[in-house]
Amino acid sequence: MPPAPAPVAAGPAHRDPNVLRWVAAYTSSMVGDSVYYLALSWAAVQSGTPAQAGLVMTVSAVPRALLMLGGGVVADRFGPRRVVIVSDAVRCAAVLTVAALLFSTSPGLWPLALLALVFGTVDAVFLPAVGALPARLTTHDQLARVQGMRGLAIRCAGVVGAPLGGLAVALGGASTAFALAGALIAVSLPLLLAVRTRALPTAPGAGGGRPGAWRELRDGLGYVRRHRVLAPLLLAIALSDLGFVGPLNVGLTLLADERGWGAAGMGWVLAGFGTGAGAASLLLTVRGRVPAAGKVAGGSILAGALAIGGLAYAPGVAAAVGTALLVGLLAGLNGAVCAALLQTHADPAYLGRVSAVSSLVSLGLSPLGMPVSAAAIGAWGTGPVFVVSAGVCGLGGVVALVFPRLRRAELPA
Repeated sequence: MPPAPAPVAAGPAHRDPNVLRWVAAYTSSMVGDSVYYLALSWAAVQSGTPAQAGLVMTVSAVPRALLMLGGGVVADRFGPRRVVIVSDAVRCAAVLTVAALLFSTSPGLWPLALLALVFGTVDAVFLPAVGALPARLTTHDQLARVQGMRGLAIRCAGVVGAPLGGLAVALGGASTAFALAGALIAVSLPLLLAVRTRALPTAPGAGGGRPGAWRELRDGLGYVRRHRVLAPLLLAIALSDLGFVGPLNVGLTLLADERGWGAAGMGWVLAGFGTGAGAASLLLTVRGRVPAAGKVAGGSILAGALAIGGLAYAPGVAAAVGTALLVGLLAGLNGAVCAALLQTHADPAYLGRVSAVSSLVSLGLSPLGMPVSAAAIGAWGTGPVFVVSAGVCGLGGVVALVFPRLRRAELPA
């Protein structure tokens, strides 16, 4: 599957058929992922004890964290489009195989654990490739718009996937839900095959032949470490995600229980966050460019940190929903701007490895804050923990504004 000819600019990205094909493929794949995770959790609970189900659900995290940096090397070496196509094909085949197995027999937990392991391993190459692909689809001045479209796809998957998976489980059990997930992932394949991308550049210093994978990994990490924009930007992303994940996942549940908001109140707060994040993605999709991107990234992280700290002191559900909407708006804005800055300032030959470091920071290290946040809330309560988390998040904004090259960073006009 060699890369198709380089895309020709077709106006704004949200009107470019090539970009729209990729967004449609990505959306279908993400909805399939949402259905898959619901089906996996349901099947694991039905087949074992709660502890065993929890173990199955966490199996995928280990290979994803351990292999993510290597996945960036794979994306740079073989091209992100090819890696995404192969990844979706493997995930589709694995899910449909387990669906057929569950339909014909009751095999227990082992195929579910194996499926989770396969998904985690494939995610380690899929995520860096997905992060590196937008820069191959369109011109640099359209990357903020593409990130907005990607954010809308993620919100769509969150809204549609869970109820769709629940309906499939209700109608036909876990096997039907797995089959639906596989079908949704399969829809992405013909769309991805029709996507045109730029050719993969040769890594600097490759000479007449390619260095080994370990050398490529070290070169990529060294490139990130030395870069005057990417290094502080990744540090800012790490700090903001670390302070954000705990309060908005575990912390929100404990806050709703402490305040007596109940499940309905927590649902409204989460809806406020999702609405804000979706609004930010829509704004970027329509507007297409953010001036003074480095300052916007740092300022939105700082403002979002203040909103996170204030969430713990909201006097009622309505105030908490408004605050969560603001958090979502600012998080959606800084997330898309930071992703666009990563893609526009990274050398194309290193995009996969840069994306791998970013994905590892967000999906591998940040979740470590969740058990820490839960334990801290149990010891000191929600207010102090939310404030400390907001402080950690705010440090990311400080980093973005303190480093001159990052503060002055711009997206192409």
